[in-house]
Amino acid sequence: MGIAGTGGRAKGAMAEPNIVPLIDILLVLIIIFMVITPMTPKGLEALVPQPPPPDQKPDPADDRTVVIQLECLDTAAARCQRYDIKINREKTTWDMLGPRLEDVFKTRAEKVAFIKASDNVEFAEVARAIDIARGAGIDKLGLITAKIEMGE
Repeated sequence: MGIAGTGGRAKGAMAEPNIVPLIDILLVLIIIFMVITPMTPKGLEALVPQPPPPDQKPDPADDRTVVIQLECLDTAAARCQRYDIKINREKTTWDMLGPRLEDVFKTRAEKVAFIKASDNVEFAEVARAIDIARGAGIDKLGLITAKIEMGE
């Protein structure tokens, strides 16, 4: 019985896999995924209305579309300083925009509105309108651009 002093193992070369490098690679991959995950882009969802086909008649349901307009009064200025705020051609103010939108949407199931601004209105003002609309309970907001309005 020559095995008594070896603790149950046979004499000769032992073949045990070294898993330390595998663990190192897995830890590096975990760290990479932890760093990349918070860097995913976040932003506002934007709905863009699509123009109807040229041969289609106007739909009477389109009268229910709510458009918040920021029209510049200084058309020659590079940056707009004075502008009108309208909800479907009805003038309003920043103070009355939120309550007016709440009144318009309190009976509607679909809470969708569009924002249309002149080219020289600063984005901060558009963002302010988006913020007020979100505060009024509007779920989805779309942006109307000049190209979309022309049907391009």
